[in-house]
Amino acid sequence: MTKQPELVLEQNLVDQLVGLGYTRVSIADEGDLVLNLKSQLEKHNKTKFTDNEFKQILNYINKGNIFERSKTLRDRVPYINDKNETKTIELINQQFWCQNEFQVTNQITMKGHYENRYDVTILVNGLPLVQIELKRRGLELKEAFNQTNRYERHSYGAGHGLFQFIQLFVISNGVNTKYYANNPIKERSFKQTFYWSDENNKLITQLSKFTEIFLEPCHLSKMITKYIVLNETQKVLMVLRPYQYYATENIVERVKSTDKFGYIWHTTGSGKTLTSFKTAQILTQLPNVHKVVFVVDRKDLDYQTTKEFNSFSKGSIDGTNNTNTLANQLAGDTKLIITTIQKLNTAITKNRYQSRVEGLADKKVVFIFDECHRSQFGKTHEEIRKFFPSSQMFGFTGTPIFEENAGSNEFGKRTTTMLFDKCLHKYVITDAIRDENVLKFSVEYISTFKMRDDVVDINVEDIDETEVMNSPSRLEGIVNYIISNHDRKTHSRKFTSIFCVASVSVLVEYYKIFKKKQVQGDHDLKIATIFSYQSNEDDKDTLGNFGDEFSVAAEPETEYVTQHSRDYLEDFIGDYNKTFGTNFTTKDNQSYYNYYNDIARKVKERQIDVLLVVNMFLTGFDSRLLNTLYVDKNLKYHGLIQAYSRTNRIFGELKSQGNIVSFRNLKKQTDDAIRLFSNLDNKDLIIMEPYEVYLQKFNEAYYNLTKLTPDVDSVNDLIGEDDQFEFIKLFRDLMRVRNVLNTFTEFEMDETEMGEQEFEDFKSKYLDLYDRHKGDPKEKVSIINDIDFELELIHRDEINVSYILNLLSTLKNSPVDEHEKQKKKIIEIISGQSDLRSKRELIEKFIDENLPHIEDSDNIPEEFEKFWDKERSEYIDRLVDEEKLDKGKLEKVIGDYLFTEKEPLRDDLIDMLDKRPSLKERSSTSERLKNKIVDFVETYITGVAV
Repeated sequence: MTKQPELVLEQNLVDQLVGLGYTRVSIADEGDLVLNLKSQLEKHNKTKFTDNEFKQILNYINKGNIFERSKTLRDRVPYINDKNETKTIELINQQFWCQNEFQVTNQITMKGHYENRYDVTILVNGLPLVQIELKRRGLELKEAFNQTNRYERHSYGAGHGLFQFIQLFVISNGVNTKYYANNPIKERSFKQTFYWSDENNKLITQLSKFTEIFLEPCHLSKMITKYIVLNETQKVLMVLRPYQYYATENIVERVKSTDKFGYIWHTTGSGKTLTSFKTAQILTQLPNVHKVVFVVDRKDLDYQTTKEFNSFSKGSIDGTNNTNTLANQLAGDTKLIITTIQKLNTAITKNRYQSRVEGLADKKVVFIFDECHRSQFGKTHEEIRKFFPSSQMFGFTGTPIFEENAGSNEFGKRTTTMLFDKCLHKYVITDAIRDENVLKFSVEYISTFKMRDDVVDINVEDIDETEVMNSPSRLEGIVNYIISNHDRKTHSRKFTSIFCVASVSVLVEYYKIFKKKQVQGDHDLKIATIFSYQSNEDDKDTLGNFGDEFSVAAEPETEYVTQHSRDYLEDFIGDYNKTFGTNFTTKDNQSYYNYYNDIARKVKERQIDVLLVVNMFLTGFDSRLLNTLYVDKNLKYHGLIQAYSRTNRIFGELKSQGNIVSFRNLKKQTDDAIRLFSNLDNKDLIIMEPYEVYLQKFNEAYYNLTKLTPDVDSVNDLIGEDDQFEFIKLFRDLMRVRNVLNTFTEFEMDETEMGEQEFEDFKSKYLDLYDRHKGDPKEKVSIINDIDFELELIHRDEINVSYILNLLSTLKNSPVDEHEKQKKKIIEIISGQSDLRSKRELIEKFIDENLPHIEDSDNIPEEFEKFWDKERSEYIDRLVDEEKLDKGKLEKVIGDYLFTEKEPLRDDLIDMLDKRPSLKERSSTSERLKNKIVDFVETYITGVAV
């Protein structure tokens, strides 16, 4: 093939973009880019610039970093014309986003520290706002991601820095395609790259389909102008994920066209605050909306949300410090307000405030309720609807209230749908886990008391809680377990934990035991606690049923039930003050509130190892460095999912799951909650079994394998297909379990009964069987041909051609007597990788014929690329000669196959031939040609990168 596969992919992409309405433009370098920018800005602004005027514009926009240029993009740019008049131009039309000039170009060369040539660039009004980097099929997307980082270092800032205006990157290998916002390199993470999806959360990964939907000019422009948020606090760009986009669009459309309510079901940890902010921001711009009121249900969330909203858009809101401020904001010109439901309730029910806000009765006020499963199920909901009859209400929740988990109050059982009407968009926990936006849970149930032999089972509800569940020996045993296992659970305290218990009285006992053991020198864990003023009553709502109106949302802000519990908390805060050099107290509300915020900060900064709570911090608190929840209380339904979800935020490779250690048997409650909030009965998608279980399963699978094949050589003795079939099934079962084990960071192969080399040897035999039966059409039906070998279980991303080249460098630099050993190692690795086996012969040829003549090992990648290109071209020439093909048509068929991932059509294959075969021969001929093309792509293109 004369063209590089990436260039074919690139050309097909450009052709598709032109078909979508982009104008193709040829831009070789920055000189062309600047000339094109001038003509496009003139066209967009319907004017002409003199050289002096355009020079002023260029100078004005050539300043600042990525974030500052993103703000410039959204502002008007001033200049002084030849008549000495101050004029301004628009860089992008944000209000009518389709009314911009859209162009596409490719292979722009920029010279910075190094010379770089970029793949495909989308220009909006002449500015490069979207950069697309392509890799050939089979390569990791991360290579394209790393390439954009390299370009940022080497050349994006060169010249007039126009490539610093990039808003979005798109990376693709044809099969997988992702997008992400441009930011400084230190703020970029591959975990913040996203797939697009349809409204039902079905992923759209194939490049041509992604292009058709996401890169359609109007949609792309809308994403840039409406759905990128400039975070003022962190000075970064944040682009919405598809489910956030659909939720916002659906609410906005409902407000524009109806007076109906609605709610958004997005699982905990999926970024509801960003979604709700963007929704509120767009709603405030609608002419028919008088005000937008964002309602949270306690003051710490009021503070936290105000801070986050203002980080998204500086000064966008003024948090309400008291009800009087809220009344003034409701009566005044403030468009966007954040308040608590308690203050809102006071403002509309107390006479001294009512008169000031009653003028809103006939106004369209949009209320957005955060975590609406908690705060909207009592009298307040009716009061708000009654006071604001022209309002619209929208709720956000990760755990809606259904008939099954609805509590009862004076209004009866009420569900989220009864209060908010239709669910406008759904993104459940299984969607988030699949998209790697949150982690799975690893749940362990620890038995904390011994049962008599004649007792089959004891339910927690049947046990006398005072005598058994709260017995000193049980509590001490649990503390001992935590002390012994905390470092293992938190990866030697690289993460932190919360320990939730049933009541304040039990919490006090736990704290005393931890403190006593600390004084005795049994541990050095930093323990802290906080509980609110009424938490020492019975744990009647179990974070799942409803007591009074606000009890599920948080612990009520009322006075302590007894002075005794307050004295304990004062003592515990005293310990905290000694540890951290602070001066908090319960003696005034502000100091207590500051204590709460300080604990939140220290948990996020990993300064607290175990935080003891009853209900606080189990909902609405996010910390990526929290990975473990210890549980000694009854949880169910939304309360359980909310509590578990404190642990499953994504953070680096080490954090592989959220750890739940339950000292009560909550298995049924866990299963019920997962079924309710994932729309699935398959809890395996969400809950991982403990590591030890998978270790045992692996050893059992190994035992079953060795019963059939005691050693590797005995695989050769499997003559009949039935025996081969059995071996394939047994080894596949083994691979499946190992694949799960690999997700546990503590996994080492030497913990199993099977050695690493033995596994690799069996794997080679397994692949030999696959190769023997792959593409081997037989007259006789073979059971082996119907087997799914599940080769994805074998593929490991880190073993690719780049990895092999590193080994070749090692081979080149090794002593002569080590050469054969190193070469054998390389061949074994190639044989053990399903996607490299087809390349084995070529790599061996390179080792034998080329490697000895390379003097400097640093030149190996370059020489290997030359070798591979030569072999690829020679194969194409041989194929053309052997099959009598039109070379141009062959390359087009291969290019289309690479781009669409669809096997070539029979007519296209036959059309390549210089002479068409007879009707009788066409089927076999086209099948033969198709197999040769597929083999060519697999061998010479897939996974080859230097």
